[in-house]
Amino acid sequence: MIDEESSTPPSTLLDVARRAGVSPSTVSRILNGTARVSEDKRVAVLAAIDDMHFAPNQMAQGLKKGRSMTIGIVVQDISSPFFDETLRGVDDGLRGKGYTSVIVSGHWNAEEEADRIRLLLGRKVDGIILLSGRISEQTVLHFANQRPIVSTGRDLHTKNAIGFKIDNEYGAYIAVRHLIELGHRRIAYVSGPPDNIDAAERLAGYTRALREADLALDARLIVEGNFHEASGLLAVNHLFDTQQQFTAIFAANDLSAYGARLCLYRKGIRVPDDISLVGFDDLPGSSYTAPPLTTVHQPLYDIGLIATNALLCLINGEAVQGTVPPLELIVRETTRRLR
Repeated sequence: MIDEESSTPPSTLLDVARRAGVSPSTVSRILNGTARVSEDKRVAVLAAIDDMHFAPNQMAQGLKKGRSMTIGIVVQDISSPFFDETLRGVDDGLRGKGYTSVIVSGHWNAEEEADRIRLLLGRKVDGIILLSGRISEQTVLHFANQRPIVSTGRDLHTKNAIGFKIDNEYGAYIAVRHLIELGHRRIAYVSGPPDNIDAAERLAGYTRALREADLALDARLIVEGNFHEASGLLAVNHLFDTQQQFTAIFAANDLSAYGARLCLYRKGIRVPDDISLVGFDDLPGSSYTAPPLTTVHQPLYDIGLIATNALLCLINGEAVQGTVPPLELIVRETTRRLR
């Protein structure tokens, strides 16, 4: 059976104008917010739009303004829950704005990131959100000469490029300080890649917390990882293989902490009874690990939402507002006071 309502052709701007008794150009200007009309006419147009379920063609409106109504988004790992949460904020930021998004991955490779940005520019996107990455600040500013860019993980403040950056050093500092306050003195660290700025800043936070507590920095307790689960497992295996003594582990991100937790489980080591464990990010799954993970909460959703709002402001020539909420430690069940 054919649904009579669904088979009805969609209402047009001309239909709305006829119903409201005004010209099509008046309807268009009211929709664009540029019309100076009497309140009676405005009410009549809005009532006609509501009655006829009229949905303006956003693409057509965008083309009249020289826009594609498309936003490009560059992530580094589409499969990562880290970017998943940030993209959820981006999606909510675009909702109701008439924009669609094109998502590409840079795979933590500067050359590939640049190629993906060129691809998006070739598709005439109105702006780009760059979620982290390894291309240089100079390269970002070069591309921003062609389209507005908002980047996370960078401190940018130019006419066409804005950056939002969290305080990685402080986040790592409060994580390690928490362990020190619980009585831990031998704290192992599963780091991130040495050429990653976030990883370098978190290492600085780790060392600052030790220094302020007058604890010696033991390089043997620092094992390089790559922000993935497997590297956390391998790092803690290495600590045991080299017979290091430690009572707590700070992992540079939650995924590394998951791998570290698996290694401890396989060795029959209880968390937190025998060894305490802290991560960084507060991914959604960290509330459901066994036991739930103590971690530094990074406002991933908020970052995505703020970045999106900032990009839309740049596109519209408006002042950019919004700051990233501060990091905070979420204490759950993988840390305890040292006996």
